[in-house]
Amino acid sequence: MASRRPFRWLRMLVLLLGALVFLFPFYYMVVGSLQSEPNTSLGGVFPTSGLTFENFAQINDRVDLLRSLVNSGIFTGGVILGTIVFGVLAGYALARLHFRGQGSLFAAMLLVQIVPFQLLIIPIYVMIVRSYGLADSYLGMILPFAINSTAVFIFRQFFLQLPEDLFAAARLDGASELRILWSIALPLVRPAIVTAALLTFIGPWNEFLWPFLVTKEADLQPLAVSLANYISNVAGRAANPYGAILAGAVVLAAPAVALFVAFQKHFTSSDLGSGVKG
Repeated sequence: MASRRPFRWLRMLVLLLGALVFLFPFYYMVVGSLQSEPNTSLGGVFPTSGLTFENFAQINDRVDLLRSLVNSGIFTGGVILGTIVFGVLAGYALARLHFRGQGSLFAAMLLVQIVPFQLLIIPIYVMIVRSYGLADSYLGMILPFAINSTAVFIFRQFFLQLPEDLFAAARLDGASELRILWSIALPLVRPAIVTAALLTFIGPWNEFLWPFLVTKEADLQPLAVSLANYISNVAGRAANPYGAILAGAVVLAAPAVALFVAFQKHFTSSDLGSGVKG
């Protein structure tokens, strides 16, 4: 045991250094957003004075941050809801129902992941805006992201881990597939739901291109679009352009970081074995 202690301390030191390297950009982003004057020297990394919230106040004067946050919340919440609902249904069908073409359908779903969204953005824009008339609407922003093949894959893998005896016993009792899914499968895959929600959250929260294309009204634009417009049109004329840009980055990143920190333990928690005795 004594011979292993130096290696354990070395491992802890390496992990600590890695954590510091990872956290430094976030630290510099926050510190830079609080500086009243731009300071790109090494002294700006550890400022001793001149910290202010003026950069955030300037953003709030030009951009309705509360309204933009609400828009981002509605957009992101709608995408997460659609991802979980359709992901659970599709994942359960691919994992627990047996039908012709099941393997081909799963392979096609995996192939969809290699197709970049930008390749399909023009036909999707024509369909959403011209065919459905959903420009300048929350539904128009949400629909292209409502189904996520990655979430379907996550739910399928979790459902495959569940003991077959649970489903066999429920079917013998006359339970329908929807009842089995709601009462038996879903309570056991709560870690998958949290994982899918967290992995999905970061995409629509930071999404810029699609909301920028389908929303022309400022009152409907999410935070990423509003901040991009501010940075491109106003930040350059601010007293501290670097501080204004970093303040915008802090506003956009803070909710995502807080959510991941609050729910990170759910990535590893699981109750898959709690439903079977013996």
